[in-house]
Amino acid sequence: MSFQRDPLAGKLPVSLITGFLGSGKTTLISKLVRHPGMNRAAVIINEIGEIGIDHDLVSMSSENVSLLSNGCLCCALRTDLQETLRMLFAQRLVGEIPDFDRVIVETTGLADPAPVVQTMFSDTVLATQYRFDGIVTLVDAVNGPAQMKTHAEAKKQIALADRILISKTDLALPDAVAALEAQIAAINPQANLVHVMNGEIDPASICGLGLTSAKAGPATLRFLGEGGKTAPAGGYLGERSAVHHDEGIATLSLRFEKPFTWPIFTAAAELLTSMRGPDLLRVKGIVNVDGAPVLVQAVQHIFHEPVKLDRWPSDDTDTRLVFITRNMRAEVIRGLFAAVIAIGDAGAES
Repeated sequence: MSFQRDPLAGKLPVSLITGFLGSGKTTLISKLVRHPGMNRAAVIINEIGEIGIDHDLVSMSSENVSLLSNGCLCCALRTDLQETLRMLFAQRLVGEIPDFDRVIVETTGLADPAPVVQTMFSDTVLATQYRFDGIVTLVDAVNGPAQMKTHAEAKKQIALADRILISKTDLALPDAVAALEAQIAAINPQANLVHVMNGEIDPASICGLGLTSAKAGPATLRFLGEGGKTAPAGGYLGERSAVHHDEGIATLSLRFEKPFTWPIFTAAAELLTSMRGPDLLRVKGIVNVDGAPVLVQAVQHIFHEPVKLDRWPSDDTDTRLVFITRNMRAEVIRGLFAAVIAIGDAGAES
């Protein structure tokens, strides 16, 4: 597989906002579309009428797209996401709608976010125009604990998140909020937690979560979960003991000192996804490929196009991978990689 110099340059970032029913997505979106920081954003929502923005409309550029007074585009999702994203890009290209520099997609409360992300990863047309910027999940401080116990979707939304917004903290006791934060950390210790009141939030805090460039720097380390105030105690990519909860979702961190060849790494990754794709919720990490740093990420069985960095972002040149999994053990994943490496080494010697 070939690598471009900077495959992310010029691509429009797409952020996904998810959260279980009643978590506050509608309130958040209604505030976001009015925020001055959203004047060059396109927001894809399930139904414009649900967020009560009619009085803010300036013009209708098409049947589905509305231009708000602050310059934000609001697009109703009445077909599938792929068609909507293609339509927006085409209308932007020919000047039918104002230029926009980011896209925010709202999912329904019962939605599994994985297929939406896989759309971004697997659609080759969209991949030339857009880049995935991350998942933001809202969790209700009052009802969240019960939802996590009874609905698998709620837990999966948390497990896949890059950032988690806890809403309605003013309606919950401090001890209950602290307990909820502990539950969330047991599912996804990598995601930063932010309290949000009545949907009031700076759009910048939910954007810029993904990889923005193939040029290594501080942003690369933040994307990997390394460095900074939120870095785990071990220093890299959630380097800590795997944390399990009652549904078997865990964050597993693996490190490999010996460099991979690209065929060996892809063979191991493909074998793992073919055998356990549905339980491999998310993967993110940096791989030493013949001495060069390559960033990889995946959602279930779909791997995003790898990004070869221009240099290592730190002195650490080991392969470091984080897996968010369901009912899988770190030693099993490590054993699979070890077996594929051994087979490859044997073939090279013969």
